[in-house]
Amino acid sequence: MTKLTLISSAIFSVLCSQSALAATVTGKVMDDKNQPIKNASIHVHGKNQSVKSNDLGEFAIEIDANSQLHISKDNYVDSRIAVSESSNNLSVSLKPTSVETVVVYASALHKNSLEMISPVSVLSGDELRNKSKPTLGETLKGLPGVNASYFGPVSSSPIIRGLDGPRVKITQNGLDASDASRIGPDHATSSDSLAAEQIEVLRGPSTLLYGSGAIGGVVNVVDNRIPTSNIDDLTGAAEYSHDTVSNANTVAAKLETGNDGFNFHFDGTKRSGDDYQTPNFTITDDDGDVEKEASVENTFIDSETLNFGTSYVGEHLTVGFSYGSIDTDYGIPGHEHHHEHDHEGETEEEHEEHEDEEAEEAVYAHLEQDRWQGLISYALHNNWIETINLRVGYTDYSHSEIEDGEIGTTFKNETTETRLNVEHKLGQWHGMIGYHYSESDYDAIGEEAFTPASVTTTHALYLLEEREFGNVTIELGARVEEYKIKSNITESEHDHDHDKEEEEHDEEESIAYSKRFTNVSASAGAIWQYTPGQSVALSLSHSERAPLSAELLSNGLHIATGTYELGLGYQIEDNEAHFEPEDIEQEKSTNLDLSFRRFNGNFGYTVNFFYNDIENFYFQENTGLVYDEEDGLESAIGAHDDAVAVYQFTSKDAELYGIEFDAHYQLTSSAMVKVFGDSTRAKLKDDEGNLPRIPANKLGSELQYDLGDLQLTLTGTHYFDQNDVTAFETKTDGYTLFDAQANYQLGLGTVDAQLYINVDNITDELGFVHSSFIKDKAPLPGRNFRFGVRGYF
Repeated sequence: MTKLTLISSAIFSVLCSQSALAATVTGKVMDDKNQPIKNASIHVHGKNQSVKSNDLGEFAIEIDANSQLHISKDNYVDSRIAVSESSNNLSVSLKPTSVETVVVYASALHKNSLEMISPVSVLSGDELRNKSKPTLGETLKGLPGVNASYFGPVSSSPIIRGLDGPRVKITQNGLDASDASRIGPDHATSSDSLAAEQIEVLRGPSTLLYGSGAIGGVVNVVDNRIPTSNIDDLTGAAEYSHDTVSNANTVAAKLETGNDGFNFHFDGTKRSGDDYQTPNFTITDDDGDVEKEASVENTFIDSETLNFGTSYVGEHLTVGFSYGSIDTDYGIPGHEHHHEHDHEGETEEEHEEHEDEEAEEAVYAHLEQDRWQGLISYALHNNWIETINLRVGYTDYSHSEIEDGEIGTTFKNETTETRLNVEHKLGQWHGMIGYHYSESDYDAIGEEAFTPASVTTTHALYLLEEREFGNVTIELGARVEEYKIKSNITESEHDHDHDKEEEEHDEEESIAYSKRFTNVSASAGAIWQYTPGQSVALSLSHSERAPLSAELLSNGLHIATGTYELGLGYQIEDNEAHFEPEDIEQEKSTNLDLSFRRFNGNFGYTVNFFYNDIENFYFQENTGLVYDEEDGLESAIGAHDDAVAVYQFTSKDAELYGIEFDAHYQLTSSAMVKVFGDSTRAKLKDDEGNLPRIPANKLGSELQYDLGDLQLTLTGTHYFDQNDVTAFETKTDGYTLFDAQANYQLGLGTVDAQLYINVDNITDELGFVHSSFIKDKAPLPGRNFRFGVRGYF
């Protein structure tokens, strides 16, 4: 009771505190030719207060202490200016750039995309809406260094520099997406790009803020479901589109309004589509028969999302709450079950009848998610504390696999997460100290529950500091994370006596398992603006990651991948798996990034070189055994045709290195050309071979041309052959995709409307994705025409 009283008193004091000082700062925003810039955004650092410059570039904004103003405008480099109560008649000059600059919310220190030390890409605005696909992986795969796992177009997760699954953190407004996409590639991510304001991709380790699950990078989906700026008018947007390749229809809408500091947000999306069409390809079935196909069966989607949010934004205090729901049915390609009968002693007619009954039954997934989030932010502006920010989230996720109208397996994940950040300034250092708590309660029930129920809890403290030394900014950070996993492991011992024809007896033993890890991460980096508009950045980081439940505790048949999976905690003796979790060590990554950037004038580029040395890299390795339902684990030699390969998670030292680049040149005021590409090499050390399912290298070019109200884009991307494979992989041939877009601006008074048409895979190229578990069964979609209209008011 005493604690509750103290907390209530503290909150009451915060709510009732008033500004001690107030002053109005005035100024003017000009370009490099001394011409006024209209509608530039002027924002007080650490607060949710901002204004726009008028037709003459003039602005006036109130501050209550020594502050920093952040001035930004599309197609100009941002500017940051220190101000005090006596500042007045400021003159701000912004330099033009052909690279869009946006604030990266995942950076935590309000940096824009050009100020980041770590490599980052941001999709926003019309570019995001034009590239939006049903999954995050397909939406982002064109970015340098980013690819997709591609378990069909409705279940595709991002791969960053060859790393995916548990090594890529997917967040929504900085909090974990909390789905089951890390458990298996057939589990779709729960983040919808249609409702997003922008999507941020942080390459390289981002474990300092986001935990050990971000050892490879972070994908942060930013939306405005909790408004953090006051909305004075009723605004909204609506969009409809149709895709011919899958006969898909998509409808999306958004409404926002506010009054006297109170703000409200709503958005919703409805998408439905059939199996997608492909160029002609062949499939070899289990009996060795070759079949010709022109579509991928069981790739339909029927999805609805709804998001509501509200907030109060005051001079110092912001309080908000949101609720979001997802209800999706989608087909899982290559995921069928066979029902077999004993044909011995049957007549020919009975045999044929039972053969018909043994037809493959398609399995589809039903995904449901309820997500609640809360935000409390308070700007103090005292001598050293700038802002206190608290985000909390609770997610109830369920993924059921439906076969013949009945639930076969259900995966559940309930996640509670809290993130408390205190932004501060100590002398010349600006930074953040924070606490991060997360608890994930995972369960799987049914015939494909290959991973047992588990509870994973993390507590972490982290610190991030930066300081400017002239044109050089250095950044230092550290994180200490306590990671604990608990589960009950059931082991069955099978006793067969075929000579006496006795029934099978199972003796089950339950083992209470608990393991605790301490993950320590640290980083150091610097960016040098050696000349206006050009910079070089260097960062070095060390990250540690403990195994997830699927990597540690798996023991069962995973039909989606056609394998029997065993976790790190199992030892195989005499073709039997025993749970003996001894000497399991963390995955430890040491990553070096070197970036060169130019972003002023007509020519610009970003080139990133990276090297990642990983100790105890977790991956699945073929054991040479197979699993049969009657005989269990046995040698693959002479095994039954229906037996599946046994893969076990193991840990070995690995290294990944490569390059990614994005360059552009403004040919004329109406035409721009871009060139982009990436190359990743991933292998085990000591000449032990390559890592599996590493994406092929890619090289692309894009031409943008504006004809008044008509904007045209043509993109060509070549994916090279992938010949660096493991002993149990097949090589993948390269392919080239050409895409085109045309947007036409409609003049409808106060409504900003666009008509658009996208043509994907213009040449109807047949392409197979090397990183896919089912690459031979699910090639990329064929030629697709996407028609749509969108409007804003």
